Amino acid sequence: MMHPTLQRAFAIRRALKVISGLNNFDVQNVIAVVKAAEIGGATFVDIAADPELVKQVKQVVSLPVCVSAVEPEKLLQAVAAGADLVEIGNFDSFYSQGIQFEAEEVLAITKETRRLLPAETTLSVTVPHILKLDAQVELAEALVNAGADIIQTEGSNSSKPVHSGTLGLIEKAAPTLAAAYEISRVVSVPVLCASGISNVTAPLAIATGAAGVGVGSAVNQLNSEVAMIAVVRGLVEALATAHTSHCAFA
Repeated sequence: MMHPTLQRAFAIRRALKVISGLNNFDVQNVIAVVKAAEIGGATFVDIAADPELVKQVKQVVSLPVCVSAVEPEKLLQAVAAGADLVEIGNFDSFYSQGIQFEAEEVLAITKETRRLLPAETTLSVTVPHILKLDAQVELAEALVNAGADIIQTEGSNSSKPVHSGTLGLIEKAAPTLAAAYEISRVVSVPVLCASGISNVTAPLAIATGAAGVGVGSAVNQLNSEVAMIAVVRGLVEALATAHTSHCAFA
């Protein structure tokens, strides 16, 4: 059963997930990120699927804790340690190593994870942006049929912004926005639009059909907790105005 906090945020389409990083095992940094996320008003946090890390994070924040990995066993261990939900994805850290995940592999991991996890555990799955858009939609449908409760999009690695400033931010988010638009029209579960999202493009994500957004490097690459809090608050405010703003996707 989905955590009540998540249910409420998805229902009003204002969910904000702050991601510390799938391969980020720096306890001090992760703690700083999740604390900033809570103070800033995020809905939930996403950390590496490490049981000890889960326990430490649960001691310092009351937000729902999601764990990310591509190995079902790691996700199971993290849930046993207290994680509230799991995410198959945050593939960005693998692309730089030349590792890509095809649709068949993501679907197989999803099925195995769903088989291993307690039935009530909420399962989120990212659709790889390396797939063509129609293939992303097809995979999203198959993932929901396999037991995914949330679908996450990505895409900043495939974007090539040519402008700076606001236009560049929109160009950077274009692939994940496009995926959210197409996928949200064919699945009945919440779609979380992540990868390359900023306070400029968060409202666009909601307008495309997403129920929330996920941000990682926009927060976790900052060196100051005060700066992290400011970015999170800016995103919360952007999501709050998304329902009253007029934009091209409306």
